[in-house]
Amino acid sequence: MKGGKQKRTLDFVKTFPSERGSMRTIKIPYHTSTLDLHVEEQNLEAIITAKSDSYDPGKSEEELIREALENPIGTPRLSELARGKKRVVLVTSDHTRAVPSKLTLPFLLAEIRKGNPKADITILIATGLHRATTEEEQRRMFGDEIVDNEKIFINNAFCPEEFVYICTLPSGADFHVNKLAAECDLLVTEGFIEPHFFAGFSGGRKSILPGICNEVTVNENHSYKAISSPYAMAGVLEHNPVHEDMVYAARMVNVQFIFNVALNGEKKVIAAFAGDLKKAHESGVAFVRRLSQCDPVAGDIVITSNGGYPLDQNLYQTPKAVATAEACAKEGAVIIMCAACIDGMGGSYFEKLIVKGTVDEIDDYLSKIPPKETIAEQWCAQIYARILKKHTVILVTTYLNKKMVEKANMLHASNLDEALRMAYEIKGRNSRVVVIPDGVSVLAVKACS
Repeated sequence: MKGGKQKRTLDFVKTFPSERGSMRTIKIPYHTSTLDLHVEEQNLEAIITAKSDSYDPGKSEEELIREALENPIGTPRLSELARGKKRVVLVTSDHTRAVPSKLTLPFLLAEIRKGNPKADITILIATGLHRATTEEEQRRMFGDEIVDNEKIFINNAFCPEEFVYICTLPSGADFHVNKLAAECDLLVTEGFIEPHFFAGFSGGRKSILPGICNEVTVNENHSYKAISSPYAMAGVLEHNPVHEDMVYAARMVNVQFIFNVALNGEKKVIAAFAGDLKKAHESGVAFVRRLSQCDPVAGDIVITSNGGYPLDQNLYQTPKAVATAEACAKEGAVIIMCAACIDGMGGSYFEKLIVKGTVDEIDDYLSKIPPKETIAEQWCAQIYARILKKHTVILVTTYLNKKMVEKANMLHASNLDEALRMAYEIKGRNSRVVVIPDGVSVLAVKACS
């Protein structure tokens, strides 16, 4: 083994080429399958994957879920909390998230009813500003038995009468939350934890804000000022203004119990964390950080994806992985993003903003919007503008046409081979290529010394 490059394989989960002159085929998650990337070994700088892909918990998914519920962190068992509570609200994620609710919800419902068989339980789908989850999607996410037999309500951020004002958040934002959560006797949330491009990590408090807030609260929490904070980034919770508002909001509505899981690349449960809003989430974050964090590896071309379905349904969600690629991109590097975008651009506000003009014009326009006047979905346009100022982005997509992609200040490619040829034309045939198959699962930041 020679040189520092080979030694870097010991740092974390970076796979470095050992042969030269041959072709490597790498599978990149895309919708419900994968795309093949063909890159010559002589160009391949690194393949970066999270340790979660190879992590073996030594237990089944069901065992992990059951053990977490039986041994909550910082709270009594959920069955004990449910005693004497008439109205219980269980907040779960929507169709854009890979929460394995078909597996987890039956355990949570059984645990609640173990403590209170007569509890009036409502499952509240946390949509944030997303569209409503369809019945077909609910059946796929929850299973027919839950859809047919449980009370399910979908949060609608754009329906003012469904919300109640609670307080002012630390940032000065007004906190409006779904009435069901504000008026229940026991508030429980479920979700999963992964790095998040401006909230630090998903999970925990995020089920409340943005999950079940109205558009006013979500918008201000995601203002240009908040997203511009140097602390509003993947892996950072301390001093992160977005995170701080989220925690405060969840405390103010008295979230008494959370249940969060960690997933591998196949969306299988590899760990579960239950209990106190802060303590259980922090335990889950520490676990996910250990498996996801690595030092960035610089490339002239960085290739990534959103991990396939459900997070690659639209362009609006794609900055999550593009931001990971940004952390590994040399100055002026090309980023290749793979996303099916079967749901198109995503939100209508995002679509209007991302095609509003040049990236400088978009950023200038957004930077002048006060927090109280934040436009829905502007944060993803803001992050894209930041990245596109420094890097060319090539979008590999089936369902968005070339004209629309180019209006969004990106280049379009129909497959990865075409995208890589385009990137070589821009950066040169000897370019170093970094591949991050699932950019959402990787936290590419320098470790603290």
